[in-house]
Amino acid sequence: MLTTMTRISQLHALNTATSHLTAPFATVDRTAFRANATALAEQASHVPIRVASKSVRCRELLRHVLAQPGFSGVLAFTLPEALWLASTDVSNDIVVAYPTTDTTAIERLANDPAIRNAVTLMVDDVRHLDLIAAAAPAPAEPIRVCIDIDASWQPLGPRLRLGAHRSPIRTPEHATALARDINRRPQVQLEGVMAYEAQIAGVGDAPAGRPLTGLLIRELQRRSRRELARRRAAIIAAIREVAPLRFVNGGGTGSVSTTSREPAITELAAGSGLYQPALFDHYRDTVCQAAAMFALPVTRRPAPGMVTLLGGGYPASGAPGRDRLPVPHMPDHLHYTAMEGAGEVQTPMWGTAASHLTIGDRVWLRHAKAGELCERFNELHLVDTAADGTRSVVDTVPTYRGEGHAFL
Repeated sequence: MLTTMTRISQLHALNTATSHLTAPFATVDRTAFRANATALAEQASHVPIRVASKSVRCRELLRHVLAQPGFSGVLAFTLPEALWLASTDVSNDIVVAYPTTDTTAIERLANDPAIRNAVTLMVDDVRHLDLIAAAAPAPAEPIRVCIDIDASWQPLGPRLRLGAHRSPIRTPEHATALARDINRRPQVQLEGVMAYEAQIAGVGDAPAGRPLTGLLIRELQRRSRRELARRRAAIIAAIREVAPLRFVNGGGTGSVSTTSREPAITELAAGSGLYQPALFDHYRDTVCQAAAMFALPVTRRPAPGMVTLLGGGYPASGAPGRDRLPVPHMPDHLHYTAMEGAGEVQTPMWGTAASHLTIGDRVWLRHAKAGELCERFNELHLVDTAADGTRSVVDTVPTYRGEGHAFL
């Protein structure tokens, strides 16, 4: 834990480095970003990490992390995004993490040899194959596809599921049936398999102030890991009897250190840990630092011990709850009001620090999730630390939004 004096020093340094900027604005600490990339690569134990672009949503930072040791390839979230990243030389190995129904984009993929060899589509249903074949009935070369495996834990069957509702493919029989369907179609070629264990990688195992809940989560995750490792290995072995695989992808920021131990895994996926958003503070094994945050100006002092900020209603996706709200980061001891929370136009906050803030001061917050912050800002100001310890904005780079792209 950082001492109070260290936090005050960090706040002063950050405010000084960005004093020429008008809030609201977003920053990424490039020193922390690089340190997080190094930490994730070390946790991966030499298993390469494919960067989850939805957690970064900035081409310059994607290029930056792909230049770091231990990272290779991109896990995109839509096909149009993948086409854009491939055509702008961000990566020549991009897997689209979710199935697409965009036939226009599929047709473009089929008709561009350079992009076609760089992009792999996700499938988990023969109807995905039908759609690809209809959009590209005679590509010069087959379109690459990856089978998405359901990684949820279902200890008592489908009625008790821990994990995301992703794929209907759960067993070796399901997987080999789809692999054979792929083999029979000249329009597609099987490249890999993906299985994302959301109940492990995306659920913090050390919730603040709830130690018993943490114990329960860790035990459930332990059992889920054991079941998935066996099932994933059996699925991969069965598919390899039908077709070769270039890659087997698994994991996420919250499970890099454990998923990397599975012999069946050839690569991992991670992205959130590069920014270290607030939800990822609740993992015992997370060693990453807060890198991305945003500043809001104080516009009112409506009552003693209270300030009002401009905007701030930036909830994260997922099941609604207070844990989806941005987290006040600096100065310390600021809290939302129970009745108003984070507002679209203004956000009141109370606490000890509010007594020392005046109109025009800044409050720094962290988004609950990673890349969704970039849907609120057109650019990210990159802050770095010089050899003498001084901090400054060394670059300003556009987010996807700032480049005019909304891929969802």
